[in-house]
Amino acid sequence: MAFGRHSHTGFSVEAFLDEVAHAGKKDPYELRRKLLAKEPRMLGVLNLAAEKAGWGKPLPKGVGRGIGTHFSFETYVAQVIEASVEKNGNVKVHRVVCAVDCGRVINPDIVKAQMEGGIIFGLTATLKTEITLENGRVQQKNFHDYQMLRMFESPIIEVHIVPSDVSPTGVGEPSVPPVAPALTNAIFAATGKRVRSLPIRSAHLAESNEVKSCS
Repeated sequence: MAFGRHSHTGFSVEAFLDEVAHAGKKDPYELRRKLLAKEPRMLGVLNLAAEKAGWGKPLPKGVGRGIGTHFSFETYVAQVIEASVEKNGNVKVHRVVCAVDCGRVINPDIVKAQMEGGIIFGLTATLKTEITLENGRVQQKNFHDYQMLRMFESPIIEVHIVPSDVSPTGVGEPSVPPVAPALTNAIFAATGKRVRSLPIRSAHLAESNEVKSCS
């Protein structure tokens, strides 16, 4: 239950914060920096993710960049996602840059593998895991009609670890909550269309697919 709480809370808080930033004509990254001035570890992953992702640098036409952070299982995570939306509303995730502060790291490869797996899980939940009912029954039965993200759909994933001497904390699950807000914030940057419910539906995005701006 704790994990589920982190997932939907991370989405609602970080997606709303992006809306606050744009309503106030503020850069979403810079606004977070200001708000996190007294939270050095979260600020550290935020700055690292933005730096490695090249926040503020130009992107190809139609591609947007979104950012999100979350703290769970005593671990600090920030992600920047680059994504675009096709004319039919299908979302293409090009790149995920993840920064993590999970305390002292014994095996960096395990941390990276866990974070990568969590990101794929998060993308699957954000893009694919809709449950539909017919005559009171769930229609989805197995992986043929309840699909996970496949290899050809998966983006480039970069994981950057913040060096630390504090006690080790959780990895894997902490990489899930920032995925949905970072992706929906990227979609807004690319199309000007806000996504406020999950999973993302292509029909919803197909209604408005004109490029607004690239962050």
